[in-house]
Formats: sequence, structure tokens, C-alpha cells
Amino acid sequence: MNQIIYLLRHGETEFNTEGRYQGALDSPLTDVGIAQVRQNADMLKSLIGNPNEWKIISSPLGRALKSTEIICEAIGYDVKNVEMDYRLIEVDVGDWAGLTTNEIEKSWPSLLKNSDVYNWYFNAPNGESYDAVVGRLTDWLVSVKHEPKVIAVSHGLTGRILRGIYAGLEKENALKLEVAQDVFFKLSNKMIKRISLDFDDFY
Repeated sequence: MNQIIYLLRHGETEFNTEGRYQGALDSPLTDVGIAQVRQNADMLKSLIGNPNEWKIISSPLGRALKSTEIICEAIGYDVKNVEMDYRLIEVDVGDWAGLTTNEIEKSWPSLLKNSDVYNWYFNAPNGESYDAVVGRLTDWLVSVKHEPKVIAVSHGLTGRILRGIYAGLEKENALKLEVAQDVFFKLSNKMIKRISLDFDDFY
């Protein structure tokens, strides 16, 4: 079976514009975020054929569910058929949820030492470890391996790690993957293809 997974991130949120880390918290999509999701959904629609041949699975966090609703409306998919899966939620940043980088640096300076711009979230007090995230996402990939056509709606950091697992990347390379909100990714045959408005198929 040649499985295809389209992996999408939710649109821009209010916390995103403020530079606040959301983790398990939530904030509403901005107007820009809604437009991003609609743009991605229009591109997705041109790629998938009959939407009812696909299984749509979403993180249960509000920003992902709202994005999923917009996608369903655009492609003609009954939102009642969407499955929610907690394994697709964003990485839990524990006590740092809702804070900016500056706020974190002021209160926990020692936890940011010997870290880097990609890895520091995993130092969060009461947060989730990288290995824990890899565990739940690996479990999710195994659970859908017999589904030929999957559309998954998830989050920035979670999406990075999921693509890293799929491509067999080391942690340091997985955490450097793109997290833009106006693109999405096709996962098939252990290859990952970036899809955006400048994607060849849209000329």
C-alpha cells in the first residue's frame, strides 16, 4: 500500500503574534490565520480528489479544531467524520505555557544554559520530554499505517517531530524543520514534499 499523509499546521493564533508559547493552552486564530488555513485548504482540495476517500484526524486543541473545520468546509468533508487524537497535540511546555521567551529567560535563566534555539522547550518545568513526544507520535504513525489516505491537522513543534520520525532524522535535524503556517507537507514513501503556492503543480 502506498500511503499518503498530508500534514497541516493550524493557522496563526493570537499567541503566535505575541510570541507566546501555547503548548497545551489555546488562543483563537487571527484573521491572517484563517486566511492561511483557507489557502492551504484550497491547495489541498486540488490534490486529494474525492474528499470522502480520506480520513481526517485532528489534534483536539481548539486552534487545530477550528482549522480543521475550515478545511472540511473548503474540501467538502463532513466535520462530524473527523477523528480527534490527543497524540497530535502540541508539545506541552509545562510552566512556560502562555509566556514569551523574555519572560522565560527572566524567571528560569539557568534552564536555558547549554541549550539552543531549537531544543530549549524541553527544559520546561513540568513539560514534556522529546522522547515522550517521539513515543506518542510513533504510536500514532503505527496506528494509521493501514490507512491509505490520511489528512492530519496538528501543530508547529509536533509537526516538526512527526516529520523527523517519518524521515528518520536525528533530533537536532528534526527540530530545525520548517514550521510555517502557509505551507503543508505530503508524507509518502518515506519522502516529504513541501507544498505551498509556489509548488510546481499550482503553476
